[in-house]
Amino acid sequence: MAYVVGLTGGIGSGKSTIANLFAELGVPMVDADIVARQVVEKGSPLLAQIAEHFGATMLTEQGELNRAALREKIFQNEAEKNWLNALLHPAIRQEMIAQLQAQMADYVLFVVPLLIENNLTALCDRVLVVDVLPETQLERASLRDQNKRELIQQIMLAQVSRERRLAAADDVINNDGDLTQTLAKLRQKVLELHRSYLALSRQKTK
Repeated sequence: MAYVVGLTGGIGSGKSTIANLFAELGVPMVDADIVARQVVEKGSPLLAQIAEHFGATMLTEQGELNRAALREKIFQNEAEKNWLNALLHPAIRQEMIAQLQAQMADYVLFVVPLLIENNLTALCDRVLVVDVLPETQLERASLRDQNKRELIQQIMLAQVSRERRLAAADDVINNDGDLTQTLAKLRQKVLELHRSYLALSRQKTK
């Protein structure tokens, strides 16, 4: 299996920006959000169970998962959140492991928002954290998703603290500030880490 670099960060931290910069360098990735969509695709058994449990409002007119409605439902109800996690997490974990094991590159980027919360660091050789201030998270997530600030704050509270996330990190990219102004610096940092990960992966192979 390829050397696995886990990429994580809180909501609004800019994980996608960093992941895209690694992708520009040809680094393959396994993205937990994409896998989570795959296991509840239209017509899947898991989607049928969600609709049966929460009601037809969890489906769009096209028969796909209404993610916004589901997110609001579970973050207002701890029991429902636990039910959903118990349903989805085993399937998502199984699919992520299968995709990681199938990688043939020197290393793979494992992009998981809840890497630490869901105890997935054990699947990683190294952990990279994208770090921003909490106020930056709130501002960016509000603008990006047009979500209510209250809901975003609830999501932030459901994630591990910034201190715990940083404690789990082997590497950190600070992503505060105006993204358009810092993109060149981010690209340089990603390039440095890319070279480091290639060297580490080859050491592991030996």
